[in-house]
Amino acid sequence: MTLKASSLRRFSPGDLHEEGGAHGFSSLDGKERLPAITTYRENTFDFPNNLDDNVSMYNEIDCKPNLGRERHGQRTVASKPNKQTQHETINQPTKNPTNPAPNQKNPDPVTTAHVRSNGRQTAHAPRPTVAHVPPPPPKDALLFLSSHYLISSSSPSSLSLSLSLSAAAAASTPSCAPPRRSGSRPRALRLPRKLKPVGPVQPVSMSLDVTQVLLSAQSADGAIRKHAEESLKQFQEQNFPGFLLSLSTELANEEKPEESRRLAGLILKNSLDAKEQHRKNELFQRWLALDAGAKAQIKGLLLQTLSSQVASARSTASQVIAKVAGIEIPQKQWPELIASLLSNIHQVQPNIKQATLETLGYLCEEVSPEAVDQDQVNKILTAVVQGMNASEANTDVRLAATRALYNALGFAQVNFSNDMERDYIMRVVCEATQSSEVKIRQAAFECLVAISSTYYDKLATYMQDIFSITAKAVRGDEESVALQAIEFWSSICDEEIDILDEYSSEFTADSDVPCYYFIKQALPALVPMLLETLLKQEEDQDLDEGAWNLAMAGGTCLGLVARTVGDDIVPLVMPFVEENITKSDWRQREAATYAFGSILEGPSADKLAPLVNVALNFMLTALMKDPSNHVKDTTAWTLGRIFEFLHGSALETPPIITAENCQQILTVLLHSMKDVPNVAEKACGALYFLAQGYVDAGSASPLSPFFQDIVQNLLMVTHREDAGESRLRTAAYETLNEVVRCSTEETAPIVMQLVPVIMMELHNTLEAGKLSTDEREKRSELQGLLCGCLQVIIQKLGGMESTKYSFLQYADQMMDLFLRVFACRNATVHEEAMLAIGALAYAAGPNFAKYMAQFYQYLEMGLQNFEEYQVCAITVGVVGDLCRALEDKILPYCDGIMTQLLKDLSSNQLHRSVKPPIFSCFGDIALAIGENFEKYLIYAMPMLQSAADLSAHATAADDEMLDYTNQLRNGILEAYSGILQGFKSSPKTQLLMPYAPHILQFLDALYNGKDMDDTVMKTAIGVLGDLADTLGVHAGPLINQSSSSKQFLEECLASDDPLVKESADWARIAISRAVSG
Repeated sequence: MTLKASSLRRFSPGDLHEEGGAHGFSSLDGKERLPAITTYRENTFDFPNNLDDNVSMYNEIDCKPNLGRERHGQRTVASKPNKQTQHETINQPTKNPTNPAPNQKNPDPVTTAHVRSNGRQTAHAPRPTVAHVPPPPPKDALLFLSSHYLISSSSPSSLSLSLSLSAAAAASTPSCAPPRRSGSRPRALRLPRKLKPVGPVQPVSMSLDVTQVLLSAQSADGAIRKHAEESLKQFQEQNFPGFLLSLSTELANEEKPEESRRLAGLILKNSLDAKEQHRKNELFQRWLALDAGAKAQIKGLLLQTLSSQVASARSTASQVIAKVAGIEIPQKQWPELIASLLSNIHQVQPNIKQATLETLGYLCEEVSPEAVDQDQVNKILTAVVQGMNASEANTDVRLAATRALYNALGFAQVNFSNDMERDYIMRVVCEATQSSEVKIRQAAFECLVAISSTYYDKLATYMQDIFSITAKAVRGDEESVALQAIEFWSSICDEEIDILDEYSSEFTADSDVPCYYFIKQALPALVPMLLETLLKQEEDQDLDEGAWNLAMAGGTCLGLVARTVGDDIVPLVMPFVEENITKSDWRQREAATYAFGSILEGPSADKLAPLVNVALNFMLTALMKDPSNHVKDTTAWTLGRIFEFLHGSALETPPIITAENCQQILTVLLHSMKDVPNVAEKACGALYFLAQGYVDAGSASPLSPFFQDIVQNLLMVTHREDAGESRLRTAAYETLNEVVRCSTEETAPIVMQLVPVIMMELHNTLEAGKLSTDEREKRSELQGLLCGCLQVIIQKLGGMESTKYSFLQYADQMMDLFLRVFACRNATVHEEAMLAIGALAYAAGPNFAKYMAQFYQYLEMGLQNFEEYQVCAITVGVVGDLCRALEDKILPYCDGIMTQLLKDLSSNQLHRSVKPPIFSCFGDIALAIGENFEKYLIYAMPMLQSAADLSAHATAADDEMLDYTNQLRNGILEAYSGILQGFKSSPKTQLLMPYAPHILQFLDALYNGKDMDDTVMKTAIGVLGDLADTLGVHAGPLINQSSSSKQFLEECLASDDPLVKESADWARIAISRAVSG
């Protein structure tokens, strides 16, 4: 059954129910009578294959300009409205550009298990060090700081942990896979504090012509521009309220030049917001501290500007109003704003309506839905949806309304739960996809994409009609519109992949999130549509790293479909591949190859292996001989996908790579590394995954006979004159790293020969004379690649007894080079060099102590680097390496280390993701120095207790926050474990007795919370065992009194996770001794 034009009649505002003189949604009582939409309540659909004339019943739309869906040749996932500060990376490889994975940033030493004296093992995350620094802050200050800065609070009754797990992972353990799709709009985090109000606005100095200064600040003359910028800065510092008022006046003044008004608005916006969280908080507090009269004047001028005849002034004012709202509305200030904006909707002038709708859209982006009551939400949605309606004659108004809906969707939870209101919203969005204006159509599809991720479980009714709409757009609309139509299906795939992963394909009536299998049902019609897009390539797409077109979007979506439905996609794609792979037109050959490569992740190895065995020789020939670089580029990418997903010891099928074809494969790949840069880069990527498949090959790898040729060819690639194109040099070094990492002991002599070669390369970068800014950036990038390469070599040679001692003859020279690299003061190089030093410390062991005097200053700099928080996180990890390498030789530097770590934990400027590993670092230090940790107990334990209380009772709002909470808990537990083990066998164990009850309370809270992951469970049961093992009979009564220790132990003993069970077995023995003793 298909929705007909007659059933989608256009609605006027009168179709909505009256409320307070305005038409609006009123879902709270469910009594409204909105027009019906043709519905499909079943979960099965008939997706038509021929859709050319199937969508005539809809009309018009458009959306937000800064969605950024086409970036760096990768699909950017549509952000889910109302998800705060989450840039989520979807693990979907992209065809262009396909770069080999970077080497592991976390050296093996960082995660190497520290063997406990009792035979149990623990692995601690990275941590930090120091020498002569002021003593730690007072105990009471630390207690305050620990409770205030580990948690961010948007309201007194709502606490949420203030750290980012994903960023921590990215900082310390970068992915070993090709670049992934990413995207999601960051949102402001609000952490208000009471500040003394700034006094009334002071008169603006008449000697400063604000208009002229703003114009001069945009001058092409650098001297004039600099003087103007200094004048503005001085004005801001001397009279901040007057500064903001002057800018607001400039923005609102219709007689002023558009250029000065636009810059005034931009400066205003930047005075209220910043990217860095600590800076954002400072600006929030500075605004809140302004005199109420000053703020009222500024806000009045901003609202006045919405009626300006100058579009740029209106748009800028909209953004500034939203920034102010983002600060004030959560504080229950500016309550009249939304009503004031809604009153503008009834204005006759289109420019006022357009600016107001734009403001409402930005406001919904800046303000959390929890800060706006449902009645206001209903009115906002009513205004926005009415503005989108086909009866709205002004296209600018419709466009602004459609873009506003995109941001308002996160506010519409209640409305989407109401059938009639949801039907109406969906009808208006679908009508907008048929607008005569391209921008409106694009914006409407962007709304559909957001709806698909936010309200997936509400879409069953509409999917057949949405398929018709999207198919028509993909096949016949402008590219910008078609891309969003494809993105809708990619988004549906994302949702179903997540559901299937979470529920392991098993669903019951009690499942929290239903899977409707939209992709599986649409498969017969969806796949042909996507295959058609693969033939719409652009001539230069392989040369442009930012390229994103229909062919790329279609291939990415096809890959997601394969991951969603598995084997079912293969028979639908293979006829297209077989028909086109030998055609004379390069577009058909490339499309066929791209289609084949796109479906290699998802289907089973059993299904794909026979096809790959047949295709492999054909593709190797194509990579060598095809006349089209486009085809060779895609062929190399497809080979990389074959090696990534269908090659390795974990696969149970007969190997794709055999002794017979391995040499042929290597010959082709090494030859292709001499091809044009984009093809050579893909060939490096294929070799990367080929080597990775032999990581568990044991003592003999099929690559060993060719190891020297591989290394020499990769080094030659790094010296190509065009190696800077298509990321070729980076790809070559990262592939070299992986080849070394996966090599066997029999090739260790060749790796040893590589050491002086890479050292000389690094030395040469340090001898360069005066360089331009661009040259310095390129040098820094090269230094980072070389330090990363040395790190992998250190790990490989330092980890084998046969090479460790001969390799360490280079240690002095390497350390000197690393210290010279630090002098460059580049954050990226600093990061890579720090990782290499961590690896060297692990390899050198106690002998690394001789480098500490020179190295310490850079270690301290790393721990203090709040802005480049990834560097700080890695430095914390290196401290852990140093503790494991030096043991008690780290003691002279511990005062400084502990002081800086405590400062880091207390700072609201340091990214939250760094703080869990800092707690773990306490455990590393205690393990290294044993009872000498005594003097730090009075500082470390109260901070641990405060963080433990907060993390144990924190309520995670989403999966990301839950992941972070568990990482924080794990860091705290690792600290307790290290401290308990450090004091074992010491006569000072009684110093820990006062803290034992709280540790047990923390364990009880974690167990009763039922939301800890397996990693936390393993560490927690280990801490229970450590407590019993260290305190002995003194711990017995406390454990017996614990409310859940017995049940927790029993649950861990019954765990399916062997690591949890192993820790529980050990803990059971320790507890038994403590209780019975």
